This record gives sequence, structure tokens and C-alpha cells, in this order.
Amino acid sequence: MKESPKTFKNGDQVVLPPYGVGIVSGTTTKTVAGSDHKYYEVEFPNGTSRAFVPVHAPQEAGLRPALTEDEVQAVLERLQHGRITLPKQWAARHRKVTDILTSGDPYQIATLASELRRWDLERGLPDLDRQAYRRALRLLAGEISAVLHITPPEARAMIDAGEEDELN
Repeated sequence: MKESPKTFKNGDQVVLPPYGVGIVSGTTTKTVAGSDHKYYEVEFPNGTSRAFVPVHAPQEAGLRPALTEDEVQAVLERLQHGRITLPKQWAARHRKVTDILTSGDPYQIATLASELRRWDLERGLPDLDRQAYRRALRLLAGEISAVLHITPPEARAMIDAGEEDELN
């Protein structure tokens, strides 16, 4: 059975990978290949970026509701205790890490960040894994900051504090 698409309304806070957190500013109709289609118009905080996501299938584009304040704590828990098995072979690991980062799923991204941090503490991270770790933290800090109405550095401080708690 096909799942019906999630509907969004003006003002909804959403996430569109890889752009990050945005606000649904309305819907618009555009003509594509001779037929009219409705799109959600999503604006991003910098004010210069805008995306159009098909109303009939937002999940195909990866559009999802942003975390709620209640869900932030669960994501922070995943950052501390999340476990994932990553392939030892670089190419397979890179593919899996890229898939997780582009999925936009904050729970998977937090679990990935937790595992990469664990690897870093145990044996250090190669450059591409270190870049992936930093990207994961940036994505999480961006969403957490938007949801909690704090700055990204404040969100990053929350993340770092959670990591420090686990080490103690």
C-alpha cells in the first residue's frame, strides 16, 4: 500500500537535505512539460535560497518536518550512545557515510557522528571520515539551533557538552 504524502502548511519548519532547515512559505503552481504542478515553496534562513518541492510527493525529495523540541533530547542521546557498524574498507564506508549524510535523518546522522567520534578516539580518523564527522555535527547543530531558537554555536556547545559527558 502506498503511503499518502505528508502535507505542510505555511510557516511549517521543515528540513530539505542537503539544504537544511527552512520554512514553508506557501505553494505555487508551475508549468512543467506542458502540465501544471503544485509545489511547496521552501525558504531558507539566509534569505537568498528557495526550493520548490512537489506537493504530491514531498518525501521523494526528502522533505520532512523539522525535529520538535522533545525530539532534540533523543537526538542528543544518540550522539552519546549511538552505535552503527561501518565497513572497514574505505570505499564501502564512504558510500554508507554519504548515504546517511544525504538522507537527512537526524537520528541516523547522530548515530553516525557517535560512531565516527568513537573511531577518532580509538585510532584517529582519516581525512574524509573527519570531514564527514564535521559535516554531521554541522547538520545537527543547524537543525537543533533552528528548533530551539538558539545560534548554531550554542547548539554545537550543547553537542560538545553531551560528548564530554559520555567521556566522564
